[in-house]
Amino acid sequence: MLKWLLLIVGAALLYFWIKGKKQAKEAINNPSRTKPGKAKIVADPEAMVPCQYCKVYLPKSDALEFEDRAYCCREHLNALDEQGWLGSAAWRISPNQDTRPENSAPDLLVVHHISLPPGEFNDRASSHHIIDFFQNNLDPSLHPYFQEIADQKVSSHFLVTRTGQLIQFVSTQHKAWHAGASSFFGREKCNDFSIGVELEGDGETPFEDVQYQVLARLVSELTKSYPQLQFAGHSDIAPERKTDPGKSFDWKKFQKATGLPTEKLPFGLHSR
Repeated sequence: MLKWLLLIVGAALLYFWIKGKKQAKEAINNPSRTKPGKAKIVADPEAMVPCQYCKVYLPKSDALEFEDRAYCCREHLNALDEQGWLGSAAWRISPNQDTRPENSAPDLLVVHHISLPPGEFNDRASSHHIIDFFQNNLDPSLHPYFQEIADQKVSSHFLVTRTGQLIQFVSTQHKAWHAGASSFFGREKCNDFSIGVELEGDGETPFEDVQYQVLARLVSELTKSYPQLQFAGHSDIAPERKTDPGKSFDWKKFQKATGLPTEKLPFGLHSR
């Protein structure tokens, strides 16, 4: 009896040894084959996104995302791209723009101030009225002053809010409608060759420190693409019509923050 039992156990061990060898061989030849009864797990490929600046594709998890755009590095996020858009700005495209004259690049930056409703910029929720104004979406029923300006078609390239948010409305390669009838040392139609930057505020109240900081970073990026830029206030190029950015804008503080040489500020450093 014991003899037959040992024979059966030996046969069983031989069977399982042969079966194991066969399975090992199959695993080598077919590494992707799964065992019966087990679900096959397949990882979905990660989405790839292009860098807005250089167009190189990278995994979404590796990208720096701002609004609905992706960037491969912080340098590209903060840079002005070939289309004239700054990655670190919120883009709110204005219809109030047109093309610059052929072979014309901006060589002037004009500083403005704006407040909608007038003088109510300390209400930090009022900045969106400026965005609506530049996009022709201002609701005239919200304030009596809006009824006076709702039909105007104006824009600027950039806006710096009281909280330091930077918003871009028009590519620097295109004309924004910010200067109006104007002249810069005998050159008429300053919109043709200028970049307009609005600071949220009025002509009496000091601007916020963060606004100077954001403006300085903006100037640093713009001068990389437009090294010939000079700087003036709206009142410098349209003195009969405009007073902005006004006496509250500290030109000395602006120069210190930007490191601009005095020759880039042809109207001087005094407040005006």
